[in-house]
Amino acid sequence: MNILIHPGYFPNIATFVAIAKAKHVVLEVQDNYQKQTYRNRCYIYGANGRLQLSIPVIYTQKNRQKYADVTIANTYNWQDIHWKSLESAYRTSPFFEFYADELQPLFTETFDSLLAFNLKCFVVICDCLQLDLSISKTVSFDKSPKDIEDLRALVDAKKEKFPSFENYTQVFSNTHGYLNNLSILDLLFNEGPNALSYLESQKTN
Repeated sequence: MNILIHPGYFPNIATFVAIAKAKHVVLEVQDNYQKQTYRNRCYIYGANGRLQLSIPVIYTQKNRQKYADVTIANTYNWQDIHWKSLESAYRTSPFFEFYADELQPLFTETFDSLLAFNLKCFVVICDCLQLDLSISKTVSFDKSPKDIEDLRALVDAKKEKFPSFENYTQVFSNTHGYLNNLSILDLLFNEGPNALSYLESQKTN
């Protein structure tokens, strides 16, 4: 199947389950930016449970603004904070050190565009997963696209609906239990090379 998705910030497992099963992935890059979505946030498993990582952005609601035009507020030391949060959460996971060298440069290079940063993160994650994809980008915005499965709603954090995926081992599961549908980073650090097989084996709605 062909799917249409938003390139979010280290998207959740539901998004990557769909990606792993797709023949072709179209990335929506012509939409308007909306707050409270996974465009600038993701959830990982911290020592105290579910932890949100948010990229600060410069955005005004007075006028509609394209996702591609939203800039990152780099006056905040967010990259260092996010990387230290990932280290704290996953340094004892089986595969954190295995992927750290590929991921850490994302938190040292400066990006002005949120979309450009998310696209770079997407490429790096696909490389880590060894996921060979056929990818294209939208050239115009289509509210009701035809002949493609529209999964853009997966980026909406407020209307999130997803199946309960099979449990895998998580670092703090003995303390807080299993947390479903976190960022793809959680699966990658815990399952490593087996992450792709896990994604391909999951059932979707």
